[in-house]
Amino acid sequence: MPNPSTHVPSAVRRALRTVGVHLRAARLRRRISTAVLAERVLVSRATLYRVERGDPTVSMGTYATVLWALGLGDRLTDLAAPARDRVGLTLEEERLPQRIGRPRTRRLPRGPEEQ
Repeated sequence: MPNPSTHVPSAVRRALRTVGVHLRAARLRRRISTAVLAERVLVSRATLYRVERGDPTVSMGTYATVLWALGLGDRLTDLAAPARDRVGLTLEEERLPQRIGRPRTRRLPRGPEEQ
């Protein structure tokens, strides 16, 4: 069976490695052992080591739970926030009308007395 991590773009792998390094640094700054954090997150120490290495095969839920356990979970909601989506905002702006004309009045059908 092919390794799923081989299908991950290199930029994503680098970003996950950076996230893993940051999570490890956060754990060490809080002086939390791998055993304690793994227990809080309900994963094995081996899985926690994989998170700290930025393994792309670990579920996003596990990464999110580690963030939560370290008190960094509030940042998770900003990952794909529409207000921070520069490409989406640019595309939306391009779809705006170039000019706005005067609204046209709708003619109502004539009644028998107006004919």
